[in-house]
Amino acid sequence: MTARLLRGRTLSFKSRPQARDDHASYIYEEDGALLIENGRITAAGSYANVNTKAPIGTEVIDHRPYLLMAGFIDPHIHFPQMQVTASYAANLLEWLNTYTFVEEQRFADASHSARFAMLFFDELLRHGTTTAAAYCSVHKGSADAFFAEAQRRNLLMVGGKVMMDRNAPEALTDTAQSGYDDTRAVIEAWHGKGRNHVAITPRFAITSTPEQLEAAGTLARENPELLIQTHLSENNAEIAYTLELYPEAKDYTDIYARYGLLTRKMLLGHAIHLADREMEAIAEAGSVAVHCPTSNLFLGSGLFDLKRIREHGVRMAIATDIGGGSSYSLLRTLDEAYKIQQLRGNRLAPIESYWQATRGNAEALGLVERIGTLEPGSDADIIVLDACATPAMKIRMETVQTLEEELFLMQTMGDDRSVRAVYVAGEAV
Repeated sequence: MTARLLRGRTLSFKSRPQARDDHASYIYEEDGALLIENGRITAAGSYANVNTKAPIGTEVIDHRPYLLMAGFIDPHIHFPQMQVTASYAANLLEWLNTYTFVEEQRFADASHSARFAMLFFDELLRHGTTTAAAYCSVHKGSADAFFAEAQRRNLLMVGGKVMMDRNAPEALTDTAQSGYDDTRAVIEAWHGKGRNHVAITPRFAITSTPEQLEAAGTLARENPELLIQTHLSENNAEIAYTLELYPEAKDYTDIYARYGLLTRKMLLGHAIHLADREMEAIAEAGSVAVHCPTSNLFLGSGLFDLKRIREHGVRMAIATDIGGGSSYSLLRTLDEAYKIQQLRGNRLAPIESYWQATRGNAEALGLVERIGTLEPGSDADIIVLDACATPAMKIRMETVQTLEEELFLMQTMGDDRSVRAVYVAGEAV
């Protein structure tokens, strides 16, 4: 494979920024370059330095004056919900029962799943998202379609067949045994094939019986390397109903802990309404609270308390949650997260936001050795961002003087139009 050198301004993170002026947490090159060979970054730094390492015949692509970063990572999104986005509902449970469960039944059709797998990845890539952790439907075929298309495109994707054996339409439920069997079959067929990663995926406690959560815990013990994804404490009515179904539990978080699911591999979507005990238990387990700002605002679920999450030492990530969320764009997602923290009196620095959407989310998935940075050895999943993507942004950029101002402008006014190019394993897509 011919080597490829990308030239432009480069930004990559080494650690979570502790303050706006924590320059040691990231590497920024005004005239930077990335050398790509066999799908991986083999050199990164200044153009003058990296160019000397390029083999004869290296293809040079000049992206100046744009900004090169690791591809965005979306750690909580629903593959079968593309046609549920922007559905009018008063709250989470109405939205699920009126729209979502109806739509997801269509994924019993293999051809429907295959079509939407293509559309789904098209949309992610258009918005600069090169890795996502996705919920498929309850149907094994939906997971097969998801992973087959991801492998065809050489994408690093995480996904799982939803386990759901109650409180949903009959056509959208499995059983504790079939959910276990189907998930095992998906693991055997797809995990580690290409760049695929399978996640154990009990939807949430409302739609899983104790027997099914026990089966999910068995899968987790049998496959300790796998991620686990579910929902937690998104909506007050959801919490109340959950505790009616599991009266023996101390709280919502305790339900997952009782079945051996609360581990460092667990991604807990939303995690808005948490008591101190729950935060302490999540922090001790090393599980991840996944903030979904556009969804939380759209469904009126609540305002994520980032300050308390940080104070309790809980690991976190940020995600779109399509189709409860209202945008596939991580830029739009960062913007809404910023506004939520403003309402909570907690000013969020742009440099931390971009860390979260790249390296921070990669750390949450346990994949930072592969994705989320521009470090040599990383997979070459790279995006090219333009802060002058629209006339209004271009006018504002005339007065921008710092990197922080540019990043904040892009997250406030940017969207898919700011994504000028996307590379997956070094190939332009």
